Amino acid sequence: MFACGFIGLFTGCFIALLIGYAIIAHTTGTYGPQSNTVYMETVYPLLSMFSLLFLHLFLYGCNIYMWRKNRINYSFIFELSPRKELKYRDVFLISTLSMTVVVGVLFVHMSLMDKGYSYSQVDLIPGLLLLAFFVLLMCPINIVYKSSRYRLLSVLRSIILSPLYKVVMLDFFMADQLCSQVPMLRNLEYVGCYYITGSYKTQDYGYCVGTKKFRDLAYVVSFLPYYWRAMQCARRWLDEGDTGHLINLGKYASAMLAAGAKLGYEQEKSAGWLCVVVIMSSIATVYQLYWDFVKDWGLLQMNSKNPWLRNELILRQKFIYFFSMGLNLVLRLAWIQTVLHYNFGGVDYRLTGLFFAALEVIRRGHWNFYRLENEHLNNAGKFRAVKTVPLPFQEVDE
Repeated sequence: MFACGFIGLFTGCFIALLIGYAIIAHTTGTYGPQSNTVYMETVYPLLSMFSLLFLHLFLYGCNIYMWRKNRINYSFIFELSPRKELKYRDVFLISTLSMTVVVGVLFVHMSLMDKGYSYSQVDLIPGLLLLAFFVLLMCPINIVYKSSRYRLLSVLRSIILSPLYKVVMLDFFMADQLCSQVPMLRNLEYVGCYYITGSYKTQDYGYCVGTKKFRDLAYVVSFLPYYWRAMQCARRWLDEGDTGHLINLGKYASAMLAAGAKLGYEQEKSAGWLCVVVIMSSIATVYQLYWDFVKDWGLLQMNSKNPWLRNELILRQKFIYFFSMGLNLVLRLAWIQTVLHYNFGGVDYRLTGLFFAALEVIRRGHWNFYRLENEHLNNAGKFRAVKTVPLPFQEVDE
């Protein structure tokens, strides 16, 4: 009840600050057709990055709640310590508190600009906010969920150094999450460049986009999550000799080719590049959908006692599985917006990009539940899994 009270408090504060931020943004025309270019190029990427990050974290809290409710033994599968793992209330508390801080700081920043302060006087504020989060993440003092923070850093190290480390379930699961956070990673690269190079002193936001080495770095960031995941598949093939991992590697290779085609289309908007984007993205989407439904979720089994699903199901209502497959299909097709570039009523294209990036994060949160359900029931990934369920006793945190 103590945690629930703070979750409610921070949720209310976040909503109030967000409304205040939206009002100031509307009165100053920050996000309208005549948007403030400097603000959108310097501060907005930071807001977009944090929004995608903590939306993903919030959805992970929802995943934990649903896994626990349906007796899916995610702790055992992920090899988490029962005493140190984050409960769903902890995750909700972190996400609501963090977004309250983020929106609060940006509300103060925009208020100061509205009062006439120059960019040179207040532009360091967003950078300090990002620095504070990094310092807290790596803080060695035993505060603010230190064990979980250091476990996260350990998993990220294993992912970045793939294929040097043996792949465990949590490593591959986190790498898949990063594949859905490419826009967030690109924003992080851009914001880091903007502040580390000192561009914030002159508001030279074009330096980190126009300079060839930073432009190439942005392209590399777009490929890294797929590369890491592909290297994990290669490592598992070397360890286990299962050619299925090479087929899975092909899925991430097709995603990299599709991403490369999109980058080429961004540079040269020609009919030829458009055809390449459509062809490569369509192939990658079909490949990904097949793997989602058949391999990751274990569905579409024609000879199953539950037609087109699988023999063992945790959810009682079968139509939910069909609805989820349809929803996953629709959300997988969000890449079409990168080709159409549809403008929603004059809204700044960056907001449109954030909306579609958020849809991919939502799709990943939705995918997570069924991936763990299939792992729990069938040991689909050949990791540690168990069909036994926790005893139906009320737990302390409930």
